[in-house]
Amino acid sequence: MFSPIKSTKVYEQVMEQIKKMIVDGSLKTGDKLPSERELVERFQVSRTSIREALRALQIIGLVECKQGEGNYINHSFKNSLFEHLSMIFMIQESNPVEIIEVRRVIEVGTAAMAAKRITNEELESLEILVGVYGNSRDEEENVKIDKKLHYEIAQASGNYLISNILNAISSLIDSFIKDARKKILVEERNAEILAKQHWEIYEALKNHNPKKASEAMKKHLEFTNEYMLR
Repeated sequence: MFSPIKSTKVYEQVMEQIKKMIVDGSLKTGDKLPSERELVERFQVSRTSIREALRALQIIGLVECKQGEGNYINHSFKNSLFEHLSMIFMIQESNPVEIIEVRRVIEVGTAAMAAKRITNEELESLEILVGVYGNSRDEEENVKIDKKLHYEIAQASGNYLISNILNAISSLIDSFIKDARKKILVEERNAEILAKQHWEIYEALKNHNPKKASEAMKKHLEFTNEYMLR
């Protein structure tokens, strides 16, 4: 399972072996790693190298250290992804426009993928969400439903990475989304427009029509983004 390390940058090679074991399934989310002493023996490196490797794996979100319990393969990669995106957003002094553009590019393509792969169970869940959204007058509830709608469509694409990236991006611009909805709903008829757009996306997915699904999603995002950027 573990191989001795015999060259420079030892901690990086320890990291690489652990990452490979995660990828090939030898280590699964939630698995507890051996103790530092055991890792030293198995990798045949110093304790310092092991600690550096574990610290680096914690920083990138692959390993979680539980005080008094040990080190575990992280369950929630999406949280670490959000943290890294947040850091990039702040360091690069990115503006919301860039995130909105990324979200639009990804979601339009994701809708097309979902139209090809969505299951009957996923369609049933979406139909319920779209129906509840259309009949609800509780704005706080509608914000949650809207976010869940977009996330479930991403999940229906069958691409785990896409759904997690979208979830992280949406979390970054949560406040902008809420502000945009307030601006949209100043005009009463816009609530009906949003509900109608959701049904159009749903119908395209139900009919397994990738072209119409991406067009409906693009139309919806262009409408909401216009208010988000005001």
